[in-house]
Amino acid sequence: MIMPPDMVIFDCDGVLVDSEMITNRVMQKSLSQHGLPLEIDDIMDLFVGGTMQGVMDLALDMGAKLPGDWLDQMYSEMHAVLAQEVEPVAGAIAVLDALDAARIPYAIGSNGPHAKMAVTLPKCGLQERFEGRRFSREDVANPKPAPDVYLKAANEAGIAPSRCVVIEDSASGARAGVAAGMFTFGFHAETPKERLAPICDALFADMSELPTLLGLKPHSGGAGS
Repeated sequence: MIMPPDMVIFDCDGVLVDSEMITNRVMQKSLSQHGLPLEIDDIMDLFVGGTMQGVMDLALDMGAKLPGDWLDQMYSEMHAVLAQEVEPVAGAIAVLDALDAARIPYAIGSNGPHAKMAVTLPKCGLQERFEGRRFSREDVANPKPAPDVYLKAANEAGIAPSRCVVIEDSASGARAGVAAGMFTFGFHAETPKERLAPICDALFADMSELPTLLGLKPHSGGAGS
């Protein structure tokens, strides 16, 4: 693909907002309390990039004794902790600044619900930047690894998928980007590189690398840069 692209679509958790370890910690504690003790690495292997309903279904299959309202409990606990602790991924705001300077539109395509983004984005100073361009698996028929959420983001912007770039940190999300026909970057700051390498078109480990990879001039300044 010739850079820069016409649009950049970001996954949210672990790409824009540094939420993965926070939510994984909450999940780990709850699953352990309900008969399924797992290490954090196991949580990442099994659940990152999926949906919370998928987490519940797999945990039940693995022997967890979860109450019927476990999802509601999890969302409540996660949102409370995120509201206190979540911060932008280091360098993410500088990437957005560089895209703004280049007048390249961007959006979010997330497997998370809108209610979660309503907690994390304001806390990270990102709510207004993504006003009207936040897309959730709640907005489409199928969650990632289906391409639906990424195709919706591109369609809403009126931009061809082949001219869009996806930024992902999970194998499931990367498969969605590829299935959408979009050039897919794998961000492996916390995700093991080998999970993303077979899927993604290119890899990077630090957000400070991304403007150059996108063919942009790095933009200095901005909180969280």
